[in-house]
Amino acid sequence: MNRVYVVGTADTKGEELRYVRDLIAERGCHTTLVDVGTGGGADDGADNVDVSPDEVAAHHPDGATAVQSDDRGTAVGAMAVALEHFMATRTDVAGMIGLGGSGGTALISPAMRSLPVGLPKVLVSTVASGDVSPYVGPADIAMMYSVTDVAGLNRISRRVLGNAANAVAGMAANPVEVPASNRPVVGMTMFGVTTPLVTMLAETLEQSCDPLIFHATGTGGQSMEKLVDSGMIDAVLDMTTTEVADHLVGGVFSAGPDRLGAIARTGVPYVGSCGALDMVNFGAVDTVPAEFKDRLLHVHNANVTLMRTTPEENRQMGRFIATKLNQCQGPVRFLLPEGGVSMIDAPGQVFHDPEADAALFETIESEVEQTENRRIVRVPRNINDAEFAAAAMTHLDEVFDRSAKLGAD
Repeated sequence: MNRVYVVGTADTKGEELRYVRDLIAERGCHTTLVDVGTGGGADDGADNVDVSPDEVAAHHPDGATAVQSDDRGTAVGAMAVALEHFMATRTDVAGMIGLGGSGGTALISPAMRSLPVGLPKVLVSTVASGDVSPYVGPADIAMMYSVTDVAGLNRISRRVLGNAANAVAGMAANPVEVPASNRPVVGMTMFGVTTPLVTMLAETLEQSCDPLIFHATGTGGQSMEKLVDSGMIDAVLDMTTTEVADHLVGGVFSAGPDRLGAIARTGVPYVGSCGALDMVNFGAVDTVPAEFKDRLLHVHNANVTLMRTTPEENRQMGRFIATKLNQCQGPVRFLLPEGGVSMIDAPGQVFHDPEADAALFETIESEVEQTENRRIVRVPRNINDAEFAAAAMTHLDEVFDRSAKLGAD
């Protein structure tokens, strides 16, 4: 019997947790109230839970004692690990809702991120009106700002928590039916300046595959690789690796140091390229760090400023990509678009810089250990040209049989 898991620190938020639990139950959903308190205190109803902190703590890889610490930050961090492992053992999860301040949000969100995409996840938090990317990451977590502190029930918190309870109950009670399909799933990465290429590829693929397009804004690359790690993507057309530039140079769209990690870990068939490695992304022009004020900048829109990468930065990116590709045991093709790596890296365009592109291409060619299974391919076209798209499809068909999954299913 599937249940909505209601999670929080019952020693400080027991009243609110029970309020949410009872509303969800009134909507016809079964519930499990999980107490992840680390303070050792209790309120008048803190014992009215289904899963105690000790039971959660016992799931820590180092045992329950790992959660016992006089330092609150250490205890909360350890309980977060324990909760993630606890949720991994549950086979009856219809949804999950959490309540918390900054500490509770940091404690609950890793467990939510570990749950499958599509499973309802709602997190009511005092920090939800700020930058929530560290909490949401690549997961489909719905965060709701609590407005007042999650510290007692009042005329505001009753409405906010009630809406959150109704939201998760509605999602859990009405799961979306996705039509069964035996078409293979191809993950693709896109940016505004590689949109023509990815549009052509998607139109070609949609007759035989389910193309999933991810916007390469940091969390986009993380989301794609999360699905790769989960076995939910059968092949990858990673045309836009721009997140590597932001990771190495300090832009706002970094996917972190594990970009391309899932490709190496899983051996998924992979065709990649250098899409938008001509740029590092920042916010509005007045947010560009002082050290870059004299660089070649291009205002993409009021909230996005692009900075052209230098030859040395391109060599650095080339080494990063080469290191990752050398770790891949699955079939790999990496395409070098000699006519430019983006829409604005073409002759006559603002970021056209053959010297910088050459530094990138030569570094990748020289440092990738090429084998029959792992090849670097130069294509004498701009990345958005139809001929480049055709080359990408040719190499995808070399590493991945689109008809094999159809036949197997």
